[in-house]
Amino acid sequence: MKIKNLEQAAVRIQQAVEQKERIILYGDSDMDGIASVVILEEAIKNLGGEVFMALFPNRENDGYGINVRALELLKDKAPALFITLDLGIANVKEVATANEMRFEVIVVDHHQQLDVLPPAKIIVDPQQKGDDSDFEYLCNAGLAFKLIEELLKDSFSRSLKDSFLELVALATIADMMPQIGENKIFIEQGLKSLPKTFRPGLRAFVNMMGEGEVASGGFGKIISALNSAESIDFKNEAYELLTTSSKETCWEISENLLSKLQLKHQMIKQITEEVERRIKKKPNETIVFEGDPAWRLVLAGPVASVIASKYGKPTFIFKRDGEQSYGSVRALQEGQNSVEAMKSCADILLTYGGHPKASGFRIKTEDLEQFKQRLTEYFKK
Repeated sequence: MKIKNLEQAAVRIQQAVEQKERIILYGDSDMDGIASVVILEEAIKNLGGEVFMALFPNRENDGYGINVRALELLKDKAPALFITLDLGIANVKEVATANEMRFEVIVVDHHQQLDVLPPAKIIVDPQQKGDDSDFEYLCNAGLAFKLIEELLKDSFSRSLKDSFLELVALATIADMMPQIGENKIFIEQGLKSLPKTFRPGLRAFVNMMGEGEVASGGFGKIISALNSAESIDFKNEAYELLTTSSKETCWEISENLLSKLQLKHQMIKQITEEVERRIKKKPNETIVFEGDPAWRLVLAGPVASVIASKYGKPTFIFKRDGEQSYGSVRALQEGQNSVEAMKSCADILLTYGGHPKASGFRIKTEDLEQFKQRLTEYFKK
């Protein structure tokens, strides 16, 4: 069965291209979100259209998802078709605000639906109620690829398909999605094409590392480098790398990302060691719940992954940032569901959402202790 609203979204995008409407893409700042934006933007160009703007939030300053600062930036750009990628399913208030600003919103997301859906014109999310497609295992780039198949139909060339599948494969692995169903096909075909890629940004990594290393598993380093990119003023380095045709620019950005990756690994190691020191002082706690003003939000996810894997406990790592705190969650053991756990605390959370095993949240700092107590009770049950 087709993914719910997929055809409707493709028809609306096609209409926007034909009528030369303003199209704005707003994607998450990780590999999956960036790949989704690149895939959809290039498909729109293939149809003869243009994307007016592509934006990526700075998680460090703005948290996850659509945010007030972005809407403020876009207030004079309406009317426009506003498409969110790898985010939006949890942004009920922000989508309502976008509607008031005369944006027509399409949400393309793969995260778990919360109690209330955002009031978007069209929602494409295999995890929403009423979707019987069984594609809930797709990463968002995989979902974008399915949308492009619907959009381009017979004009979807083999070379363009291979180029997109390289990005889908990297995003699927980066987002730790299960290698089942079409994911397995996406990964096999994408990684097979990657060593011979024609995309200048990926070619720069392949040339640096060598085709042999990439073919034998070096793609993990490419994923980590792309995930080390930062969004500043809603522009993202990895997006620039994957969309530019300048070999010089590609080489410069890829070198910069590899340098950032080394620094990122050092910082993750330092924070992980600090968290482990704290765990040793309270070894019997049901969850790991640690934060610090000095910790960067972009490192919270990787640190939480390491800790949750090692200790088997639901892990909440956050940055205390004045009146509000932002965090990442990992719950990797069978039967642990981080989103359902946070649903039980929804009344004190400003925002939250994601997948059962990997999610995020924003909360008033004064409510952190209550949040911890309620999570502990939830997981004890």
